[in-house]
Amino acid sequence: MSHLISAGPRRTTHADVNRLGFGVPGYAHPLIAPSEWAELTRPETPLHWAVLNVARGPGVRPDPHCLEAAGRLTNAGVRVLGHLDMRLGTRPFGELVSDAHRFLDWYKVDGFFLGRCSSERSELPDVRRTTTTLRALLEEAFVVYGHGTHPYPGYAEWGDQLVTFSGAWTDYRWSQVAEWTAEYAPQRFCHLVHGVPRTHLEEAMRIARWQGAGTIYFTDRTDRGGGADPWEALPGYWDEIVSRIGPGVSE
Repeated sequence: MSHLISAGPRRTTHADVNRLGFGVPGYAHPLIAPSEWAELTRPETPLHWAVLNVARGPGVRPDPHCLEAAGRLTNAGVRVLGHLDMRLGTRPFGELVSDAHRFLDWYKVDGFFLGRCSSERSELPDVRRTTTTLRALLEEAFVVYGHGTHPYPGYAEWGDQLVTFSGAWTDYRWSQVAEWTAEYAPQRFCHLVHGVPRTHLEEAMRIARWQGAGTIYFTDRTDRGGGADPWEALPGYWDEIVSRIGPGVSE
C-alpha cells in the first residue's frame, strides 16, 4: 500500500511536521470563547489545524466575528478547516458542495474537516467523490476525515489525515491501533480525547506516539454523559500541554 495519496502529492504547508501537534476540532463561537480563539494565534504553538464550525457548518450568511477569527488564524499561519457534517453517509452531496462553497467564499478556508465521516468500505466511493470535488474547488485543500475510529484502510489513500480515535479517556487508555496504520507516517493520523486528567497527560501522549498519531487534542473537559461538547473551550491545562509538546517547527 502506497504512503502517498492517490489523488496527488501530499501538501506540506502550515506546520506539516513529524512531531506531535494540535488539531483543534472546533471551539465555541468567537463571541462566547474569545480567549480560546486568541490562544490559537500564540506564537510557537504547535498547531496543525483548527476547525471553523459556524452553525453546524458555514451558516446561512457570513458571520463577521467568525470571519475575523478565521482571518487572524490565517494571518498567523494556521490552517483553517471548514466543518462539513457527513452524517455517516446520509448527507446529500449537493448540500456538502454548497456548504464547501460558502466556507471558501466567506471564510477563505484552507481545507475541510469531514465530521461523522463513514468508515466502512462500502461508503468509500461516496467519500472519495466528495474529496475529489473539494479538491476541484480548492486544489490545495487539506482534507481531514473525522471517522473517530479506524476505518477501512482504503480511506488513507484519499484523506490527508484520518481521525482514528475520538472519544473519552476511559476508552482511549485501553484502545488498540490497527496494524495497517504502521504503513503510514504519524502526520496521517489524529486522536481527539476528552476527559483526560492532568495527571495522565504524559500517559496519553505516550499512547498517541505509540499508536503513531502525529496530531492530537486532549482536554480535561467531558461530554457530561453525552449532553455537552467537550471541545468548545480550552482544557484547564492548555499552557502545560503546549509546553510539554514544545514549540512548532518551521516548514
